[in-house]
Amino acid sequence: MELFERMKTLCALDGISGREQDVSAEILRQLEGVADEARRDSLGNVIAFKKGRKTPAHRLMLAAHMDEVGLIVTGITEDGFLRFATVGGLDMKVVLGRRVKVNGLTGVIATKALHRLTAEERKDIPAADKLCIDIGAKDREEAEQYVSLGDSVTLVGDWLDFGDGFSAAKALDDRAGCAMLLQMMEEGLEYDTWFAFTVQEEIGTRGAKTAAFGVEPDFAIVLETTASGDMAGVEGEKRVTLVGGGAVVSYMDHTAIYDRELYQLAFRVAKERGIPCQTKTAIAGGNDSGSIQTARGGCRVCAISAPCRYLHSPVDAAKRSDLQAVYDLARAMAEAIGAL
Repeated sequence: MELFERMKTLCALDGISGREQDVSAEILRQLEGVADEARRDSLGNVIAFKKGRKTPAHRLMLAAHMDEVGLIVTGITEDGFLRFATVGGLDMKVVLGRRVKVNGLTGVIATKALHRLTAEERKDIPAADKLCIDIGAKDREEAEQYVSLGDSVTLVGDWLDFGDGFSAAKALDDRAGCAMLLQMMEEGLEYDTWFAFTVQEEIGTRGAKTAAFGVEPDFAIVLETTASGDMAGVEGEKRVTLVGGGAVVSYMDHTAIYDRELYQLAFRVAKERGIPCQTKTAIAGGNDSGSIQTARGGCRVCAISAPCRYLHSPVDAAKRSDLQAVYDLARAMAEAIGAL
Protein backbone atom coordinates (compact mmCIF):
# COMPACT_ATOMS: atom_id res chain seq x y z
CA MET A 1 0.00 0.00 0.00
CA GLU A 2 1.21 3.51 -0.81
CA LEU A 3 2.10 5.74 2.18
CA PHE A 4 -0.65 8.32 1.77
CA GLU A 5 -3.28 5.65 1.14
CA ARG A 6 -2.29 4.14 4.49
CA MET A 7 -2.73 7.52 6.15
CA LYS A 8 -6.15 7.95 4.56
CA THR A 9 -7.22 4.47 5.69
CA LEU A 10 -6.09 5.00 9.28
CA CYS A 11 -7.49 8.54 9.57
CA ALA A 12 -10.94 7.24 8.58
CA LEU A 13 -11.02 5.04 11.69
CA ASP A 14 -12.33 6.28 15.03
CA GLY A 15 -10.27 5.89 18.19
CA ILE A 16 -10.25 8.50 20.92
CA SER A 17 -7.86 7.96 23.82
CA GLY A 18 -8.64 4.70 25.60
CA ARG A 19 -10.88 3.50 22.73
CA GLU A 20 -8.28 2.71 20.07
CA GLN A 21 -9.43 -0.87 19.36
CA ASP A 22 -10.54 -0.30 15.74
CA VAL A 23 -7.22 1.36 14.92
CA SER A 24 -5.11 -1.31 16.58
CA ALA A 25 -7.12 -4.04 14.82
CA GLU A 26 -6.39 -2.48 11.43
CA ILE A 27 -2.71 -2.06 12.29
CA LEU A 28 -2.44 -5.70 13.37
CA ARG A 29 -4.18 -6.71 10.15
CA GLN A 30 -1.62 -4.77 8.10
CA LEU A 31 1.22 -6.31 10.10
CA GLU A 32 0.22 -9.85 9.15
CA GLY A 33 3.01 -11.37 7.10
CA VAL A 34 5.11 -8.23 7.55
CA ALA A 35 6.22 -8.18 11.20
CA ASP A 36 8.28 -10.98 12.70
CA GLU A 37 6.41 -10.40 15.94
CA ALA A 38 3.27 -8.37 16.70
CA ARG A 39 1.08 -8.27 19.79
CA ARG A 40 -1.29 -6.04 21.72
CA ASP A 41 -0.22 -5.43 25.31
CA SER A 42 -2.55 -5.15 28.31
CA LEU A 43 -3.00 -1.39 27.95
CA GLY A 44 -3.72 -1.65 24.22
CA ASN A 45 -0.40 -0.69 22.62
CA VAL A 46 0.58 -2.65 19.52
CA ILE A 47 4.20 -3.79 19.90
CA ALA A 48 5.93 -5.16 16.80
CA PHE A 49 9.40 -6.36 15.86
CA LYS A 50 10.90 -6.45 12.39
CA LYS A 51 14.14 -8.27 11.64
CA GLY A 52 16.56 -6.30 9.48
CA ARG A 53 19.52 -7.30 7.41
CA LYS A 54 21.81 -6.60 10.37
CA THR A 55 21.63 -6.79 14.16
CA PRO A 56 22.56 -3.45 15.79
CA ALA A 57 24.62 -3.01 18.93
CA HIS A 58 21.78 -1.01 20.54
CA ARG A 59 18.03 -1.61 20.67
CA LEU A 60 16.02 0.95 18.70
CA MET A 61 12.27 1.61 18.99
CA LEU A 62 10.18 3.79 16.70
CA ALA A 63 6.88 5.04 18.11
CA ALA A 64 3.68 6.77 16.98
CA HIS A 65 0.37 7.10 18.81
CA MET A 66 -2.93 5.68 17.61
CA ASP A 67 -5.37 7.80 19.63
CA GLU A 68 -7.11 11.01 18.63
CA VAL A 69 -8.77 13.79 20.59
CA GLY A 70 -12.52 13.63 20.96
CA LEU A 71 -15.43 13.71 23.38
CA ILE A 72 -17.16 11.38 25.82
CA VAL A 73 -20.84 11.32 26.79
CA THR A 74 -21.43 12.41 30.39
CA GLY A 75 -25.17 12.92 30.48
CA ILE A 76 -28.48 12.92 28.62
CA THR A 77 -30.98 15.73 29.08
CA GLU A 78 -34.72 15.28 29.40
CA ASP A 79 -35.18 16.58 25.86
CA GLY A 80 -32.67 14.11 24.39
CA PHE A 81 -29.50 16.16 24.06
CA LEU A 82 -26.14 14.67 25.08
CA ARG A 83 -23.84 16.32 27.58
CA PHE A 84 -20.13 15.68 27.09
CA ALA A 85 -16.57 16.25 28.27
CA THR A 86 -13.41 16.51 26.19
CA VAL A 87 -10.88 13.69 25.83
CA GLY A 88 -7.51 15.32 25.18
CA GLY A 89 -6.77 18.92 24.32
CA LEU A 90 -9.76 20.12 22.33
CA ASP A 91 -10.68 23.80 21.95
CA MET A 92 -14.42 24.40 21.79
CA LYS A 93 -13.87 27.05 19.09
CA VAL A 94 -13.03 24.32 16.56
CA VAL A 95 -16.06 22.11 17.31
CA LEU A 96 -18.96 24.54 17.64
CA GLY A 97 -21.59 23.57 15.09
CA ARG A 98 -19.46 20.65 13.81
CA ARG A 99 -20.67 17.17 12.95
CA VAL A 100 -19.72 14.31 15.27
CA LYS A 101 -20.32 10.57 15.41
CA VAL A 102 -21.49 8.51 18.36
CA ASN A 103 -22.32 4.80 18.03
CA GLY A 104 -22.76 5.18 14.28
CA LEU A 105 -25.16 8.12 14.66
CA THR A 106 -24.45 11.57 13.31
CA GLY A 107 -24.80 14.46 15.71
CA VAL A 108 -24.09 18.17 15.82
CA ILE A 109 -22.42 20.21 18.56
CA ALA A 110 -25.41 22.35 19.45
CA THR A 111 -25.18 26.06 20.18
CA LYS A 112 -27.56 28.98 20.05
CA ALA A 113 -28.13 30.61 16.70
CA LEU A 114 -26.22 33.89 16.36
CA HIS A 115 -29.35 36.07 16.48
CA ARG A 116 -30.29 34.48 19.84
CA LEU A 117 -27.01 35.35 21.56
CA THR A 118 -26.70 38.26 23.95
CA ALA A 119 -23.90 40.79 23.49
CA GLU A 120 -21.99 39.16 26.35
CA GLU A 121 -22.48 35.64 24.98
CA ARG A 122 -21.02 36.70 21.63
CA LYS A 123 -17.74 37.61 23.34
CA ASP A 124 -17.11 34.18 24.90
CA ILE A 125 -16.70 30.60 23.73
CA PRO A 126 -18.85 28.38 25.95
CA ALA A 127 -17.13 25.64 27.95
CA ALA A 128 -17.77 22.00 27.09
CA ASP A 129 -20.11 21.55 30.05
CA LYS A 130 -22.31 24.36 28.70
CA LEU A 131 -22.76 22.71 25.31
CA CYS A 132 -24.53 19.57 24.13
CA ILE A 133 -24.81 17.23 21.16
CA ASP A 134 -28.00 17.04 19.13
CA ILE A 135 -28.57 13.54 17.66
CA GLY A 136 -32.17 14.28 16.66
CA ALA A 137 -33.74 12.40 19.57
CA LYS A 138 -37.16 13.61 20.73
CA ASP A 139 -36.47 12.96 24.42
CA ARG A 140 -34.22 11.17 26.93
CA GLU A 141 -35.98 7.83 26.47
CA GLU A 142 -35.31 7.78 22.73
CA ALA A 143 -31.70 8.94 23.12
CA GLU A 144 -31.03 6.21 25.69
CA GLN A 145 -31.99 3.57 23.11
CA TYR A 146 -28.81 4.48 21.19
CA VAL A 147 -26.40 6.18 23.58
CA SER A 148 -25.08 5.45 27.09
CA LEU A 149 -22.90 7.40 29.47
CA GLY A 150 -19.23 6.87 28.68
CA ASP A 151 -19.76 6.37 24.94
CA SER A 152 -17.11 7.80 22.63
CA VAL A 153 -17.79 10.77 20.39
CA THR A 154 -15.50 11.44 17.43
CA LEU A 155 -15.18 14.43 15.14
CA VAL A 156 -16.20 14.06 11.50
CA GLY A 157 -13.37 15.04 9.18
CA ASP A 158 -12.96 13.07 5.96
CA TRP A 159 -9.65 13.02 4.08
CA LEU A 160 -9.31 16.01 1.74
CA ASP A 161 -6.58 16.75 -0.80
CA PHE A 162 -6.49 20.46 -1.63
CA GLY A 163 -4.35 23.36 -2.76
CA ASP A 164 -0.66 22.95 -3.56
CA GLY A 165 -0.01 19.47 -2.19
CA PHE A 166 -2.02 19.73 1.04
CA SER A 167 -4.03 17.02 2.76
CA ALA A 168 -6.38 17.45 5.71
CA ALA A 169 -8.26 15.01 7.92
CA LYS A 170 -9.24 14.42 11.49
CA ALA A 171 -6.68 12.27 13.37
CA LEU A 172 -3.77 13.06 11.07
CA ASP A 173 -2.24 13.51 14.53
CA ASP A 174 -0.92 10.85 14.71
CA ARG A 175 -2.24 8.28 12.24
CA ALA A 176 0.30 9.80 9.85
CA GLY A 177 3.07 8.51 12.10
CA CYS A 178 1.40 5.10 12.41
CA ALA A 179 1.21 4.84 8.62
CA MET A 180 4.91 5.64 8.38
CA LEU A 181 5.83 2.85 10.78
CA LEU A 182 3.77 0.36 8.78
CA GLN A 183 5.32 1.54 5.53
CA MET A 184 8.82 1.26 6.93
CA MET A 185 8.25 -2.30 8.07
CA GLU A 186 6.78 -3.33 4.73
CA GLU A 187 9.67 -1.85 2.76
CA GLY A 188 12.27 -3.63 4.90
CA LEU A 189 14.96 -2.41 7.26
CA GLU A 190 18.71 -2.31 7.47
CA TYR A 191 18.72 -3.14 11.21
CA ASP A 192 16.48 -5.09 13.60
CA THR A 193 13.94 -2.60 14.97
CA TRP A 194 11.08 -2.49 17.46
CA PHE A 195 7.91 -0.52 16.78
CA ALA A 196 5.32 0.82 19.22
CA PHE A 197 1.86 2.01 18.17
CA THR A 198 0.84 3.63 21.42
CA VAL A 199 -2.45 4.44 23.15
CA GLN A 200 -3.59 7.36 25.31
CA GLU A 201 -0.96 9.87 24.17
CA GLU A 202 -3.49 12.68 24.15
CA ILE A 203 -4.33 12.27 27.85
CA GLY A 204 -0.82 12.00 29.27
CA THR A 205 1.41 9.76 27.09
CA ARG A 206 0.35 6.72 29.13
CA GLY A 207 0.79 4.05 26.48
CA ALA A 208 4.33 5.15 25.67
CA LYS A 209 5.31 4.61 29.28
CA THR A 210 4.28 0.97 29.31
CA ALA A 211 5.51 0.31 25.76
CA ALA A 212 9.00 1.60 26.52
CA PHE A 213 9.09 -0.29 29.82
CA GLY A 214 8.36 -3.52 27.96
CA VAL A 215 10.65 -3.02 24.97
CA GLU A 216 13.56 -1.50 26.93
CA PRO A 217 15.01 0.53 24.03
CA ASP A 218 18.41 2.22 24.17
CA PHE A 219 17.31 4.70 21.48
CA ALA A 220 13.89 5.84 20.31
CA ILE A 221 12.54 7.90 17.42
CA VAL A 222 9.07 9.35 17.92
CA LEU A 223 7.13 10.20 14.76
CA GLU A 224 4.55 12.93 15.28
CA THR A 225 2.77 15.98 13.97
CA THR A 226 3.42 19.38 15.49
CA ALA A 227 1.68 22.74 15.42
CA SER A 228 2.43 25.31 12.75
CA GLY A 229 1.42 28.92 13.16
CA ASP A 230 2.31 30.05 9.63
CA MET A 231 -0.92 31.87 8.97
CA ALA A 232 -1.85 35.40 8.01
CA GLY A 233 -1.00 37.88 10.74
CA VAL A 234 1.59 35.66 12.43
CA GLU A 235 5.21 36.68 11.92
CA GLY A 236 8.76 35.51 12.68
CA GLU A 237 9.43 32.97 15.39
CA LYS A 238 5.76 33.00 16.44
CA ARG A 239 5.07 30.87 13.37
CA VAL A 240 6.91 28.11 15.30
CA THR A 241 7.19 25.78 12.27
CA LEU A 242 6.59 26.31 8.56
CA VAL A 243 4.34 24.11 6.48
CA GLY A 244 6.41 23.26 3.41
CA GLY A 245 9.66 23.63 5.37
CA GLY A 246 10.22 19.90 5.79
CA ALA A 247 10.51 17.59 8.79
CA VAL A 248 10.63 19.21 12.24
CA VAL A 249 13.32 18.07 14.70
CA SER A 250 12.80 19.50 18.19
CA TYR A 251 15.42 20.30 20.82
CA MET A 252 12.97 20.71 23.73
CA ASP A 253 9.25 20.77 24.50
CA HIS A 254 7.10 20.66 27.64
CA THR A 255 7.73 16.94 28.20
CA ALA A 256 11.32 16.33 27.07
CA ILE A 257 14.75 17.78 26.49
CA TYR A 258 15.89 15.81 23.45
CA ASP A 259 19.21 14.06 23.17
CA ARG A 260 21.58 16.71 21.82
CA GLU A 261 23.72 14.31 19.80
CA LEU A 262 20.64 12.80 18.12
CA TYR A 263 19.31 16.29 17.39
CA GLN A 264 22.55 17.22 15.67
CA LEU A 265 22.74 13.85 13.92
CA ALA A 266 19.27 14.39 12.45
CA PHE A 267 20.27 17.65 10.82
CA ARG A 268 23.53 16.17 9.58
CA VAL A 269 21.76 13.17 8.06
CA ALA A 270 19.08 15.42 6.54
CA LYS A 271 21.73 17.56 4.86
CA GLU A 272 23.61 14.52 3.54
CA ARG A 273 20.41 12.97 2.11
CA GLY A 274 18.91 16.22 0.80
CA ILE A 275 15.87 15.94 3.09
CA PRO A 276 14.23 19.30 3.99
CA CYS A 277 14.44 19.83 7.75
CA GLN A 278 13.68 22.54 10.30
CA THR A 279 13.36 23.03 14.04
CA LYS A 280 10.66 24.61 16.20
CA THR A 281 11.19 28.24 17.19
CA ALA A 282 9.30 27.83 20.45
CA ILE A 283 9.33 25.44 23.38
CA ALA A 284 5.77 24.16 23.33
CA GLY A 285 3.62 21.06 23.33
CA GLY A 286 4.81 17.55 24.04
CA ASN A 287 4.48 13.95 22.91
CA ASP A 288 5.37 10.38 23.83
CA SER A 289 9.07 11.27 24.03
CA GLY A 290 8.88 12.39 27.66
CA SER A 291 7.55 9.04 28.86
CA ILE A 292 9.91 7.02 26.66
CA GLN A 293 12.90 9.07 27.72
CA THR A 294 12.38 8.26 31.40
CA ALA A 295 11.31 4.60 31.17
CA ARG A 296 13.34 2.05 33.14
CA GLY A 297 16.98 3.20 33.12
CA GLY A 298 16.40 5.92 30.52
CA CYS A 299 16.43 6.14 26.74
CA ARG A 300 17.98 8.50 24.20
CA VAL A 301 15.14 10.05 22.21
CA CYS A 302 14.67 12.05 19.03
CA ALA A 303 11.32 13.38 17.76
CA ILE A 304 10.66 13.96 14.06
CA SER A 305 7.37 15.69 13.28
CA ALA A 306 5.34 17.01 10.38
CA PRO A 307 4.26 20.65 10.70
CA CYS A 308 0.45 20.88 10.69
CA ARG A 309 -2.06 23.68 10.69
CA TYR A 310 -5.25 23.42 12.78
CA LEU A 311 -4.12 20.50 14.95
CA HIS A 312 -6.73 18.88 17.19
CA SER A 313 -9.53 19.81 14.85
CA PRO A 314 -11.55 17.99 12.15
CA VAL A 315 -9.11 19.40 9.58
CA ASP A 316 -5.52 18.73 10.68
CA ALA A 317 -3.76 20.06 7.57
CA ALA A 318 -0.26 19.19 6.33
CA LYS A 319 1.74 19.24 3.14
CA ARG A 320 2.41 15.83 1.68
CA SER A 321 6.01 16.86 0.96
CA ASP A 322 6.55 17.46 4.70
CA LEU A 323 5.00 14.10 5.59
CA GLN A 324 7.30 12.44 3.06
CA ALA A 325 10.28 14.28 4.55
CA VAL A 326 9.42 12.94 8.01
CA TYR A 327 9.29 9.42 6.64
CA ASP A 328 12.57 9.77 4.73
CA LEU A 329 14.40 11.27 7.69
CA ALA A 330 13.05 8.64 10.10
CA ARG A 331 14.32 5.85 7.84
CA ALA A 332 17.71 7.54 7.49
CA MET A 333 17.96 8.13 11.25
CA ALA A 334 17.06 4.49 11.99
CA GLU A 335 19.99 3.43 9.80
CA ALA A 336 22.35 5.97 11.35
CA ILE A 337 21.46 4.93 14.90
CA GLY A 338 21.73 1.26 13.98
CA ALA A 339 25.29 1.88 12.84
CA LEU A 340 26.36 3.44 16.16
